[in-house]
Amino acid sequence: MKETKQLVVSAIQNGTVIDHVPARNLFKVIQILGLDHIENQITFGTNLESKKLGKKAIIKISDRFFEDDDINRIALVAPQAKLNIIRDYEVVEKKVVEVPDQITGIAKCMNPKCITNFENVVTRFRVVSKKNVALKCHYCEKITNQENLQIK
Repeated sequence: MKETKQLVVSAIQNGTVIDHVPARNLFKVIQILGLDHIENQITFGTNLESKKLGKKAIIKISDRFFEDDDINRIALVAPQAKLNIIRDYEVVEKKVVEVPDQITGIAKCMNPKCITNFENVVTRFRVVSKKNVALKCHYCEKITNQENLQIK
């Protein structure tokens, strides 16, 4: 009989676990949330097996809880992500990310001629597709799709 070995990532006492992040978007989520600039303990794993995504990533952040605005930002690059809120090592709440109807100041317009790319103008988009995220620029009306999406 073959013995199976499992690597266990330590549990966090209080904080947030972001699960079901597409593996290729792990570092985008870290950047969007500013996790590359905080002192909190962060554990992440990538290219983990997932029946839903094929390969997924997971992020555990100690002593950090996110506002709905941040959670909605995650949806831009990880629309199937799930958040587990941990208190005293127990999951006390589960949140599903949701792509908002409007996006302001987060994404970059893919149109090089758009005013937002050469003037000091905050980007504004209307979400035209939530499943395969697509954003319509308020200024030039160009559609920025998931493949061309750049987060500021």
